[in-house]
Amino acid sequence: MPTVPNLTLNNGVEIPAIGLGVFQTPPDETRAAVQAALSSGYRHIDTAAAYGNEREVGEAIVSSGVDRSEVFIETKIWISDYGYDATLHGFDKSAAKLGVDQVDLLILHQALPSDFDKTLDAYRALEKLYADGKVRAIGVSNFMVDHLTALLEKATVVPAVNQIEVHPYFAQREVQDLGAKHHILTQAWSPIGGITFYRDSEHTSTLQDPVIGEIAQAHGKSPAQVMLRWHLQQGRQVIPKSTKPARIAENFAVFDFDLSAEQLATIDALDTGKRGGPEPAAITLANFGREIPEA
Repeated sequence: MPTVPNLTLNNGVEIPAIGLGVFQTPPDETRAAVQAALSSGYRHIDTAAAYGNEREVGEAIVSSGVDRSEVFIETKIWISDYGYDATLHGFDKSAAKLGVDQVDLLILHQALPSDFDKTLDAYRALEKLYADGKVRAIGVSNFMVDHLTALLEKATVVPAVNQIEVHPYFAQREVQDLGAKHHILTQAWSPIGGITFYRDSEHTSTLQDPVIGEIAQAHGKSPAQVMLRWHLQQGRQVIPKSTKPARIAENFAVFDFDLSAEQLATIDALDTGKRGGPEPAAITLANFGREIPEA
């Protein structure tokens, strides 16, 4: 079983370079996916209150036989639980579902541009949880340059990560560069595309991209493995999602080859600048608010 290398966050905490994402994984499929990942060697699981599968993640870790101390658990506070007291309670809800006293990484799931003061209050709650030792690291997700800049002006703890959409068709380099300036790790969601795009007027995806396919063929690897390797060699942490044990294992088998500088640059050049996920500036409680249940 391959051993995954760790990346060191800006507070000295180590996080595995690759983890399993469980976005949109139904609760009844989450246990099996997490168990398959842990059996393959994964030691980082990324979930969120809004995914509705935190309980199953916790149950899978317990039943896996892997010691809790070996598994890096990351979860997210949803916008409906923003605000200082609400976010503290949001942590309590997540920790109870996960069955843990301490979360390794707790992040805000989105900026809430329509009420950024509430976002700041939520981050202050994360800082409190961090100071109290209830979380080992804190961060944000889907924060754009303006959101991150505004947060950094008020924060006393610099976020350890910013989890954003990054793949060959959408690189978000300005956000990545700002994060790097402040030693904020870029965590890539949808790291292998996972979303269908229009490229050169054709309906396509990164997995069918001929440039990536040619590089994959040269290394005897899959396009997904090449894209994950691209991220890793450029210093990003990745959380590919799958519920299929064979695909989960394939995504983990990316530490036995290297892309050349030319191949990395070739993949960089595929950036379309087109977002696949929701526009962060459009996130509002009216459009995206949802109650996060107690249990």
